[in-house]
Amino acid sequence: MPDTKKLTRAEQKARRPAEILDAAFEEFVDSGYVATRVEDIASRVGVTKGTVYVYFETKEQLFEAMIGHISEPLEGLLASANELKGTATERLEKTIELIYDLVVRDRRLRELMRFIIAEGSRFPQIVDRHHEAFIDPLDWQMQSLIDDGVRLGEFRSAPAAFSDAVVAPAITFLFFKLLFDERRPLDRDAYVKAHVDLVLHGLLA
Repeated sequence: MPDTKKLTRAEQKARRPAEILDAAFEEFVDSGYVATRVEDIASRVGVTKGTVYVYFETKEQLFEAMIGHISEPLEGLLASANELKGTATERLEKTIELIYDLVVRDRRLRELMRFIIAEGSRFPQIVDRHHEAFIDPLDWQMQSLIDDGVRLGEFRSAPAAFSDAVVAPAITFLFFKLLFDERRPLDRDAYVKAHVDLVLHGLLA
């Protein structure tokens, strides 16, 4: 049986920032950055505009916090990758699989990318913030793993030992899902196997 106990005022207050950020994400994605109004975000949550400003002083600050909020699943991926055991090759293959699991599972990460593409030319700071929150951590994680493999003698110290190139096929997969998923869906498993095969053929000593 589900717990139907009403939330206390303190519990409601504790949940409010996350609720506002969830609503902000939907509003930014639906309406775009300029057209998004704080009152519309408040309406999605069922609170007043003043309540939103209690937690976030400006729309810009709200957007910044929303990016961080949406990036939490990526933080979980990076934490899981850090805990992986085994050879560098095994850890690299598993990390790549974790990336695809996240891309397939998390609609909000995909929709945020769509938003970045749509808004990025007018607001370069949005692209920069997205890169700082998503792309940079993923690149650093992957480069650290590759460097570890080179140090252990599993991977070659070669142009292929470059994290941006290793991650790039997953970004391409994300674009395919955004553009063609309903009409020309990719075979996720076959794509991941091809990605891993290409990467390892370039890296293995």
